[in-house]
Amino acid sequence: MPANPKNSHILQAFFGGTFDPIHYGHLRPVEALAKEVGLSQVTLLPNHVPPHRPQPIANAQQRLKMVTLAIADNPLFTVDDRELHRTAPSYTIDTLETIRKERGETLPLAFIIGQDSLLTLHKWHRWQALLGVCHLLVLARPGYNAQMDTPELQQWLEQHLVADADQLSQRPNGYIYLADTPLLEISATEIRQRRHQGISCDDLLPRSVQRYIALQGLYR
Repeated sequence: MPANPKNSHILQAFFGGTFDPIHYGHLRPVEALAKEVGLSQVTLLPNHVPPHRPQPIANAQQRLKMVTLAIADNPLFTVDDRELHRTAPSYTIDTLETIRKERGETLPLAFIIGQDSLLTLHKWHRWQALLGVCHLLVLARPGYNAQMDTPELQQWLEQHLVADADQLSQRPNGYIYLADTPLLEISATEIRQRRHQGISCDDLLPRSVQRYIALQGLYR
């Protein structure tokens, strides 16, 4: 739907992932980012068939349910399940272009990625089109290099970097913002391994998601 004129300069942010399962390593850095940048809402976009990663263990309905449970009591988050209805590989640029058409040309849009994804962004499908559609908000990741792989990529990054988060609301797209978010070494792989070994995951993901995982017999 078209953007509400009253909200025409409010930055809207999206965060994609397989979420197999969703955990605090996804949620807490984004919560910190929201405070840093001034986001009032972040829309989670669960992937259906991620092109660059092994296929998920939990099915689309299970992963959507886990996301819904994880954010149930957190008004910052909402979920958009459009990618889960696809049968083909889910390319971020295609989704963002669709969202841009829905929201109009002037609304500031942002896509949240991890530092690891920034460093491999040049391997994404039509990656150079991303900044023509949205801003990129980059979450810090433990142990990852701050420099891009080549001088050309580093120059591209520096050309688009902004240090003032207020600038993100002044243009609809085109900026990259490196956030000072907490470094949480949590991975879905670790959760699946703990689950397989019968080790508690209370420090890694919400109890509601753990209960659902147990009921569904996932990751055993």
